[in-house]
Amino acid sequence: MKRVLVTGTAGFIGFHLAKLLLDEGFRVHGFDGMTEYYDVTLKQRRHAMLLQHPNFSATEAMLEDAEAFDAMADEFVPQVIIHLAGQAGVRYSLENPRSYLETNVMGTFNVMEAARRLKVDHLLMASSSSVYGGNDVMPFTELDHTDAPLTIYAASKKANESMGHSYAHLWDLPTTMFRFFTVYGPWGRPDLAFYKFADAILEERPIDIYNHGEMYRDFTYIDDLVRGIRLLIDVVPQRPASKEEIAEGDSLSPVAPYRVVNIGNSEKVRLLDFIDAIETSLGKKAIRNYMEMQIGDVPATWADATLLKKLTGYQPQTNFRDGIDRFVAWFRDYYQK
Repeated sequence: MKRVLVTGTAGFIGFHLAKLLLDEGFRVHGFDGMTEYYDVTLKQRRHAMLLQHPNFSATEAMLEDAEAFDAMADEFVPQVIIHLAGQAGVRYSLENPRSYLETNVMGTFNVMEAARRLKVDHLLMASSSSVYGGNDVMPFTELDHTDAPLTIYAASKKANESMGHSYAHLWDLPTTMFRFFTVYGPWGRPDLAFYKFADAILEERPIDIYNHGEMYRDFTYIDDLVRGIRLLIDVVPQRPASKEEIAEGDSLSPVAPYRVVNIGNSEKVRLLDFIDAIETSLGKKAIRNYMEMQIGDVPATWADATLLKKLTGYQPQTNFRDGIDRFVAWFRDYYQK
């Protein structure tokens, strides 16, 4: 039974990934700091569900606590590490940038050090579509320029990619970075737009719609995302003998066992259409507050997920209306609304 260490298992994505891995017969150990960035009760509920499985165990400690992380890793001895934990939220990075450096940079360093020391078979780490910054040529591909981040959150994720590459090169540590595109679905984060929209509409509070709704996002349903991560576990990067070995369109590094992979739905959806879908699913209209573009935000994201399909044979394809229906069904049940 393969042992997989997943950081952030009380979080939105980590919870769903751990559940999938457990269903497929892996032994999973979760690591989560249970920070108060959003409702801790929701995190506790997620962990409680996972802990019902006999092959799941967990440690609650901060990622920045190297001693705690090392003690946990030494005891569990993972073969694979999937690092999802971190300080999330583009907008919050405008208010508290220091937390992104402490958690996303130093915390990630602690994870990489443990992976190096334990010589894991594969280290997989979360990045973000935000690293594409102000790029306006879409869809985004893994080989695009990513040296112009627009927020500290984006910069911290770009730093993780650079750190991951250096460790892969120096220590021959097989590393895959995946870039997420606007993930949504049941058990989501309350700070995310789809969650806030649903709550405000039901409570008859106005919703803030930035750039007057002229925003586009590649909305990726949570089940599709974690399926992509699961399949990438088995696609272990190998250091190429020469550049000529690297297939066209592959982000594999010429000097390290390191690769970056987009995981997105490959569909650019207008924000107003997404809001319409939430209204339809709820059976209730929103009170709309149209606003200017927020600092650090981008007008559009759109993934080219060709590489994911080439590597795994898998392509996310949940229609956003179907995904919203599933989220709303969970939301109403969870909050009894």
